[in-house]
Amino acid sequence: MGLGVSIFLIAVGAILVWAVNASVSGLELDTIGVILMVVGILGLVLSMIFWSSWGGFGERRRTTYVEDGPPY
Repeated sequence: MGLGVSIFLIAVGAILVWAVNASVSGLELDTIGVILMVVGILGLVLSMIFWSSWGGFGERRRTTYVEDGPPY
């Protein structure tokens, strides 16, 4: 899950929790919104943790191998 999907889930969850006043039989929209926000936050945190290993702002290490040419 990327940053965009995480932010989208957080936004949809927040809308369901605080902006929707409808009631659906058999579903609690507030609970679904909280679950979406928690999943979005977890995805956002994990994306930020692994960002440096995927080529983000972390330190980059480069290894150079030098091979000797054929002997004269």
